[in-house]
Amino acid sequence: MRLMLRRRAAGAPRARAHPARVGRVDVVGGGPGPADLMTLRAHRLLAEADVVVADRLGPTDEVRTSLDPDVLLIDVGGGPGRDPIPQAQINALLVAHARAGMRVVRLKGGDPFLLGRGGEEVFACEAAGIPVSVTPGVSSAISAPQAAGIPVTHRGVASALHVVNGQGPFTRSTLASLADPSVTTVVLMGVAALPRLVDAALGHGVPAERPVAIVENGHSPRQRTVRSTLGAVIDEAAAARVTNPAVIVIGDVARAGLLLPASSPYAESAI
Repeated sequence: MRLMLRRRAAGAPRARAHPARVGRVDVVGGGPGPADLMTLRAHRLLAEADVVVADRLGPTDEVRTSLDPDVLLIDVGGGPGRDPIPQAQINALLVAHARAGMRVVRLKGGDPFLLGRGGEEVFACEAAGIPVSVTPGVSSAISAPQAAGIPVTHRGVASALHVVNGQGPFTRSTLASLADPSVTTVVLMGVAALPRLVDAALGHGVPAERPVAIVENGHSPRQRTVRSTLGAVIDEAAAARVTNPAVIVIGDVARAGLLLPASSPYAESAI
């Protein structure tokens, strides 16, 4: 497996000014993609960075191409034809560049501490004696449904939110959340696990008519939403050829027309 190392030469240079060459790592949440959904602090840290270690999802090329021409960009996310870099190797990269006196930004999609393994990177830096801080980001668990006109909580409909890693086991707490009509369950990285999730939910007594929405590529020009029910979503997702990245929303907030007419472009595509 070969690291993808690239230097960006596009975009107007931004001045980086840090008075002392003291290496450090900033774990930065890049949000769901658009540059204007990143925090001001995230933009400032990117402008000061010597090295950016970036995932495949999250910030768009608009963010990446705005880096100084001499900033080292290291892609560690998977993509067509290549696997993602193992987490232990990412941790080692962060530590090595910081020890060399570099200002390192670990740029992640969404929020680093919501199913983003940001805690592991912070732990690795602290264990190595590297100064490290975390900048929060907008999570796709909330922002992708929002982009499709779906509020994850809504007065009189849902008063709680349960976020699930679709790649892991479905615990008793997840099954209880799916069965509770006052709870919205959001599944990240769950397209492949959808049949397993549906079987577990129906077997636990969750009604087959419980609304489901799958939001693909939230906050991007490729965004689309498939709305269904728990009993029908497997077939309808297959017919629509749903793929990652996608966020699955299960609960009454996913009901078509809750906030907007079902035909509203806002309810089906990006803002």
